[in-house]
Amino acid sequence: MIVDNAVYRNGRRVEHDLPVHDVLGVGATREPGDFQWVGLHDPDEAQMRAVSEAFGLHHLAVEDAVHAHQRPKLELYDGMIFLVLKTLRYIDDEDAVETGEIGIFAGDDYVVTVRHGSGGDLKASRRELELRAQVLAHGPASVLYAVCDKVVDDYEAVGADLMIDVDEVETSVFSESRTDDAGRIYTLKRELAEVRRAVSPLREPLRRFVSGKVRGVPEETSPYFRDVVDHLQRVEEVVDNLDSLLSAAFESHVARISMQQNEDMRKISAGAALVVVPTLVAGIYGMNFEYMPELNWRYGYPFAIALMVSIAGGLFVWFKKSGWL
Repeated sequence: MIVDNAVYRNGRRVEHDLPVHDVLGVGATREPGDFQWVGLHDPDEAQMRAVSEAFGLHHLAVEDAVHAHQRPKLELYDGMIFLVLKTLRYIDDEDAVETGEIGIFAGDDYVVTVRHGSGGDLKASRRELELRAQVLAHGPASVLYAVCDKVVDDYEAVGADLMIDVDEVETSVFSESRTDDAGRIYTLKRELAEVRRAVSPLREPLRRFVSGKVRGVPEETSPYFRDVVDHLQRVEEVVDNLDSLLSAAFESHVARISMQQNEDMRKISAGAALVVVPTLVAGIYGMNFEYMPELNWRYGYPFAIALMVSIAGGLFVWFKKSGWL
């Protein structure tokens, strides 16, 4: 559906009484130098077709925007920019990164944003941009900047949440208690890969905006996009760092399991020795040889019991000192 539809003139929103779905009616209020921003959320093909006809959008870009599931990219058509961004939202209870998508069509006097998924809500971005008349005066490029800035800020928030979970995993791996962290480590590494698929491809489109060589993006906007690129680089560094930490945590987890298993085997071996040695003594006495001198000795039975207890006790003390028990 169409969530907002407005015309902007000299960095200010032009107020009107028309319904937001009246794209042509709102567009008729434009004057030279104005631009129109239409925001859609999960539109169907009929809605997208109507908007496409109103602005003359390229059919290939419209197809990508409707069906989504595109990688971040920048495509240039005659008089039109088409930018795709991945949105990210972190669900802490599930250790999951939820992805969405935003497609942006930008021409000389219009911007159409098509959002899929629950992440990347642009209402706040639109309000903030409307309070910055100096930025908004740059025209459609200002909307490109505002949306990119919002999306990358969300990336940073996701990175911060992932950092907290990685810290929890590290604490658990190196704690004294026995924990099974392999599953959570794998889940977090998988989510980091999802973040990397959204972040890394966006670097090149933003650098093209910074260069000022993209038609419709004036050089005056380069400092704004440069700031977004700086934030994006920080996110990439955080993702790489967290991935390295998780790899190290997994290796430490495997090493601890191996050490714990060795310790368990020592304890099992020590326990078995405490039983095996007395059993050996009892087995010898159980043979009942005719010429075994202890058989006719009054203290033979107490001696055998004392011998078994003393040997087992000696082994217990030895194992304790050696750390096997």
